[in-house]
Amino acid sequence: MSLRINATAPNFQAQTTQGQIDFHEWIGDSWAILFSHPKDFTPVCTTELGYMAGLKPEFDRRNTKVIGLSVDPVDNHARWAADIEETQGHAVNFPMIGDTELAVATAYDMLPEGAGTTSEGRTAADNATVRAVFVIGPDKKIKAMLTYPMTTGRNFDEVLRLLDSCQLTARHTLATPVNWRPGDDVIIPPAVSNEVAAQKYPAGWKTLKPYLRVVAQPKD
Repeated sequence: MSLRINATAPNFQAQTTQGQIDFHEWIGDSWAILFSHPKDFTPVCTTELGYMAGLKPEFDRRNTKVIGLSVDPVDNHARWAADIEETQGHAVNFPMIGDTELAVATAYDMLPEGAGTTSEGRTAADNATVRAVFVIGPDKKIKAMLTYPMTTGRNFDEVLRLLDSCQLTARHTLATPVNWRPGDDVIIPPAVSNEVAAQKYPAGWKTLKPYLRVVAQPKD
């Protein structure tokens, strides 16, 4: 199954370090970040999980739940969590999915259908493609996807920035420009006519080109 932006995030039931969940029910009315790892006790992912644990209050503030996934068993996740806290200074404070039958990794197109149905005997290299980030909205639609190689640690400050953009543009008919940060000017999309824009932004905007109109970010 190939996933695209605005596709419904596949639902699943799974055991996690915080108990059994139904994914869509777990999301509820929140946003969600699902990020995956090829195997427990891998070095790059150890740093990522620790950093995400430290950043989690920022996601909480944005009504966003964080959940990790590794194809290894939940018992291994618990032992790995001790290493993460020891080396990174943050205890893992979000659920980690055990995906021993590769069901979630396959449903999210991170492993091919022919990958099998067990994590047993698989190495991190076998699971190299299980290195994705999915931003999922309260409507259970995928809003953004990022995929990284095993050798490159993910930038979760960028994931937070991406989430801010997704949430802002879900509330307003806007787009965010290159390197946008919350509070920066935003873009009025070409699909919004000048007449409609005038109603939305009575203080006006700057027209750089007919298709490139820049306006102050709405405050709400």
